Amino acid sequence: MPPDPTPRLFLALWPDDDTRTALLAWQQAQTWPATARLTRPDDLHLTLHFMGAVPQSALTELKHALPTPEATVSLCLDHLDVWPNDVAVLCPTVTPPALLAMHRQLADALRQCDLSVESRPYQPHVTLARRARGLQPHALPALRWTTRHYALVHSSRGYHLLQHYG
Repeated sequence: MPPDPTPRLFLALWPDDDTRTALLAWQQAQTWPATARLTRPDDLHLTLHFMGAVPQSALTELKHALPTPEATVSLCLDHLDVWPNDVAVLCPTVTPPALLAMHRQLADALRQCDLSVESRPYQPHVTLARRARGLQPHALPALRWTTRHYALVHSSRGYHLLQHYG
């Protein structure tokens, strides 16, 4: 990790090669507006919690406090949408209970480390592109993603995996 005194961190489901290939198929099947900025293939992920700037001094404690996932998460990503902020996202129509349980478990661990947790409702999604206003989404067969793993990620000129869990 670069010697950043307050690295920007988040927790995410990080795709394996097959899942990344399927996410890219959804991304590449779209006719993107000229303004669109596609998410780089290596940066595709599903955020669990965004923590923002975390003091470097808290990083070791955080790494040890994060739990091993309790259950396998099986997602069905089947809906492409463009949010009001012009971000194109691939979402599940139904959020699986195991994903919500993982989200809650990680929120508890973050709170125990005195880190803040977002109060708005959790909306699981994979960002496929930014500045995507005007996209008319093309549907593909649902993408099935099954995992027991998540990652602690540092955001600085791209994403850098710090540690895997599960």
